[in-house]
Amino acid sequence: MSLPLFTTTDDPGPDFAGLIRRLRVPTHPLINGTGAAPVEGFRHGTTVVALRFADGVVMAGDRRATEGHAIAHRAMEKVFPADRYSAVAIAGAAGPAVEMVRLFQTQLEHYEKVEGVVLSLEGKANQLGQMVREHLPMAMQGLAVVPLFAGFDLGRRTGRIFTYDVTGGHYEESEYNATGSGGRDARTTIKLGFREGLARDEAVELAIQSLYEAADEDSATGGPDLIRGIYPLVATVTAAGFASVGEEEVAERFASLIERRRTEGRQP
Repeated sequence: MSLPLFTTTDDPGPDFAGLIRRLRVPTHPLINGTGAAPVEGFRHGTTVVALRFADGVVMAGDRRATEGHAIAHRAMEKVFPADRYSAVAIAGAAGPAVEMVRLFQTQLEHYEKVEGVVLSLEGKANQLGQMVREHLPMAMQGLAVVPLFAGFDLGRRTGRIFTYDVTGGHYEESEYNATGSGGRDARTTIKLGFREGLARDEAVELAIQSLYEAADEDSATGGPDLIRGIYPLVATVTAAGFASVGEEEVAERFASLIERRRTEGRQP
């Protein structure tokens, strides 16, 4: 198969989704922006959080996916590396959300290969906002996706967090944020414990505590499943890049949190 050739006016450049459109390849509605009739009975991802600390950002998400009032999946992944220095977490319609992450990852890789440089963190946030905006027809059918984006800005040498709405609008958060059905309770917990210059362990602990409190108030948010050994996913993004927090560490922190609740006379 020969490589496609474009005129200067038709060249999509580093835009991977634009390239797919130019080649008229059958695509997912996330790319062509179409939607069908209202959809029911789909899986829904819930709470994800992000907060800044001294060396970067922490991002975490629970593992539960719901279908109406039922638990559809107990171990869904909602926190992903976007590239080496950024991460994206998803809430909303599970299927389109995962597809959006995959397309976003491919877009960033395609840009770097075509341009020979890594896209700036703000540029990445803009690209994701454009994908959310193109997803609006599907959102109007009930398949809304609301991602949370964070990364380490190599120019500013600091962590940064961006939130989105269903229209593609994106907004930078100075300290922390959370989205999904348990987002309000998670934000409240982080607000009470947040301070500037948190150490890595303190930030991870606060993210874990926020998901625990969200699960305690929101039926759609999954807490730690001690019997099945399923725990929320936690990751950090620093100058060293994206790194997942080990499951053993997450399990130990949840165990300590539950023990503290028992010691304080509160139900775990």
